[in-house]
Parts: sequence; structure tokens; C-alpha cells
Amino acid sequence: MQSKFNVLMMCVVVSSMLLLSETVANETVKVYILAGQSNMEGKAPNALFDHQAKDPKTKEIFAHLRSGSKWTVHDDVFIKYLKRHGKLTLGYGSRNRTGAELEFGYVMGKHHKEPVLIIKTAWGGHSLYKLFRSPSNPRSPELLKEELAKAIERTKKSNEKHKRNQPLPTMESIKEQYGRSYRNMMAEIKDTFENYETLFPELKGKKLEVAGFFWFQGWNDQYNGAEKEYEHNLKHFIKDVRKDLKSPKLPFVTAMMGQHGSKAPPKGSPREIINKAQKAMESIPEFKGNVKAVATDVLVDKAAEKLYPKWRQNFEQWKLTGGDHAYHYLGSAIWFTRIGKACAEAMIELQK
Repeated sequence: MQSKFNVLMMCVVVSSMLLLSETVANETVKVYILAGQSNMEGKAPNALFDHQAKDPKTKEIFAHLRSGSKWTVHDDVFIKYLKRHGKLTLGYGSRNRTGAELEFGYVMGKHHKEPVLIIKTAWGGHSLYKLFRSPSNPRSPELLKEELAKAIERTKKSNEKHKRNQPLPTMESIKEQYGRSYRNMMAEIKDTFENYETLFPELKGKKLEVAGFFWFQGWNDQYNGAEKEYEHNLKHFIKDVRKDLKSPKLPFVTAMMGQHGSKAPPKGSPREIINKAQKAMESIPEFKGNVKAVATDVLVDKAAEKLYPKWRQNFEQWKLTGGDHAYHYLGSAIWFTRIGKACAEAMIELQK
């Protein structure tokens, strides 16, 4: 009799533990930070997504993102992108466009039992060299003085040419530009953490947990020698992000530059240097096993790539295939979707 009682009590305890574990899991929200410049904003037209989701040649690529004839509005994946917020669905990219966040969010939502929250902070044309420069990596006083002198000279010449009296730059105005996007990114994250229960009533009472960081940037570091500093700057960026988010081993995934598609960038070109710098992060001892660089050129949408050189002569066909220039991955819905999936899978791999 005592034996049966012990077994019964054991079952009750185990059941209670499982119930408690499930309750705790349900009280947590997995948060992913998506940051970068214009390609993280998202540049594939929604109209292109709509067409290709119905076209027999491409609809299978997007079928998992659809609910019948409409795009799924995910009940367990939420997104905050600057002034927009809601449940994840089509349209959280640039105006009337979508990016990698759609597929990334879908994969992470399937992966986690807990709800997922994406905080996307992205602005077009912002470099790691200047605007995303992180706090532990300031510019040297000597270089700042040189920059100030050049800026003053440019302003003087402009004032003379246009007969106006614009105020001359100051050292403070020069310094302020460095790290501005980094600070804005952190402010967006902080604001979301403080106001998520108002932004997303469904998450009220749950605890936010930063689970990963997805970086999609590089284009504006191809100029004026900035590419030579990229490895140094990215190392500091990763370390500072982890410090400020209080997560020393936060999984960090980078989508490498792949705008060249099937054709490799020239040897020694700024793009090749940046790609090598992004890949090099995986080998830094403190980053081994928690940082991953994902190649995006191998994910190219070959139909869009083939048509792009003559898109103007075939504009009606182009609208059904791509939607932007090469620097924006041809505005390809297929390419952005593949990038989102690959980066989500890399994130899951790091979390293991």
C-alpha cells in the first residue's frame, strides 16, 4: 500500500514540475534584435510577394507564410519596427515593402514554444565606421581634428558660393555623428522593453528575454577606406552590444554582403574585405560557438539576377520578378526570404 502511495506521490510531483516548467516557459518572451542599414529595412515590394505567392512557378516558396489566400498574421510572433508594431505579417519593411524579418520571425516562432518579439532597428545608408560605431571604439582626437578642419573648410566654401552664413561645424557636432545609430538602436530596445505591455497587450505579465542579435549591414563601409577598419569595428560592436544588453554570450548572426550574387567580388575589393572581416568574427576565441556569419550570395534569386541587366527593356516582366537595384538584393522577395531563413537557422544552431 505504501509503495503504491509513494508511486502516486511521485507522479503528482513530476506532474507539478512539468506544469510549473510549462508555466515558466509561457511567461517568457524570446526577443530578437534585428539591426543594420537599408537591407535590414527590407526592400522587396509587397506587390511582388503577392504575385509570387500566387504564381504556380513560385508559390510553394511562400506557401508556409500564407493562410488560405492571405498572408498569415502570426499570433505568437510580434514585431516593433520604429513607429510600427503589431503581430508579424507582410509589410514590416520599408514603405510597402518587406525584408528578411518575415521568414526569420516565422522560423523562430516555430522553433520556440514561447512567444517571439522582434525589435527591428534599421536606417538606410548608415555605416559601422561612423553612425553604428560603438562606445568602446571612439575615433582618435587627431583624426577628429582633421575631420573638423575639412568640415569647416567645406562649409566656408559653400557659404561663399551660395552667399549664405551657415554656422561652422564644431568638435561637438563632429563627435555627435559617431555612434548616433548605435545609441538610437539601444534607445529603441530600451523603449520597447519599458512599454511592451502597452504595445503588445497579449504579452502583458510576461518576461522579455533577449535571445539573439541579427546584423545585416555593410554597404556604406565600402568607401574611403572604411572597409579596412571593419573587422576592428565589428569586434567592438559585438562586444558592446553584449555588454549593453547584459548578455555576454548572446548569439550573434551576421548576414554577409552578397549583392554580387553568382559573380564573386573582385579580389581585394572593399566588399571582399568586409566579407572576410565578418567571417573572421567566428574565429575570435571569445566568439567561437556564439557568432556566425551567413553567406547570402549563394542564396541569390537567379531569375531576378538573369533579368536585371535588361530590366528597363522588360519592365512589366521585371515587376513580377524583382523590385530594386543590385545593392538591395534586386528587391527580390525570394532572396530576402532565403536570407531570413538562413539567418534564423544559424541562430538556432548557435543556441544549441
